[in-house]
Amino acid sequence: MKKTVLKATFSLLNVDYVQLNKDWNYKNVTSTFYRIYLIDGGSGILYNPGSTCPLEKGFLYMVPSFTTCNYYCAEYLSQYYLSIMEDSTDGTSLFSSNRRILKVPATAADLQHFKRILELHPDRGLKRSNDPKVYEKYPVLQSFRELNNYVPIAAYVETQGIILQLLSRFLTPDCFQATEEAIHSKISDAINYIQTNLHKPLTVAHLAKRANQNPDYFSRLFHENTGERPLTYIQLTRVERARFLLANTNQSLAEIAAATGFETLSYFSRIFKTITGQTPSEYKRDKQLI
Repeated sequence: MKKTVLKATFSLLNVDYVQLNKDWNYKNVTSTFYRIYLIDGGSGILYNPGSTCPLEKGFLYMVPSFTTCNYYCAEYLSQYYLSIMEDSTDGTSLFSSNRRILKVPATAADLQHFKRILELHPDRGLKRSNDPKVYEKYPVLQSFRELNNYVPIAAYVETQGIILQLLSRFLTPDCFQATEEAIHSKISDAINYIQTNLHKPLTVAHLAKRANQNPDYFSRLFHENTGERPLTYIQLTRVERARFLLANTNQSLAEIAAATGFETLSYFSRIFKTITGQTPSEYKRDKQLI
């Protein structure tokens, strides 16, 4: 896992302090970036089919990328929020095995981190709208990312340090359950191989051979450790990476299909729609048109 952290870079998108009301009510939001919240007043709820997480004063929360989540405030909620994009050269993700809503008690240092990053970036809030359907469009996200190019180098480096410190709050054993230590070493190695070789042909037989195991036994062991069969996991991982590329780059559908290991555009479209409910073209249009 340490190697994964070092491979990734995190770009600031937005940071702000806001006071929300019942209008903060959004469903089925699946972002390509991370969200971190520090609650200092009121109450709200983050929830999805897998869990319900009350937003309480004095706690720090994170919604990893590609974690579907609903947001709800009944009356009043005040919070600091931070949105960050994760990039890695090989497509790996720090929280790829932990796509769930995370919660830890906030510390005085956490509050100081938010206040400091707001001092460094005073105009990085969502001024236009709090609606994800508005601010998650590719041109909007790109405009926020490009602002990092105009930040003084000292502020840029300090920002990276603050982001990593806030992320580290969710890497404790109690919070970060699906660590490599909790997964069979053969399966951990297979997961890393899948994530870094999506563009190549990936079969159960090949993965089992790499692990020096019988394919049937390897498949059962993989399911026991991940909850998914190897081929299903490969498809889910390919589609997740495709969603990131569709939402955050100008690559063509053909280029993205090739980069994520789909042999044909028709196969790419079929698997993508089965998993997301949209074709790649529909997903790209929703994310890129304002």
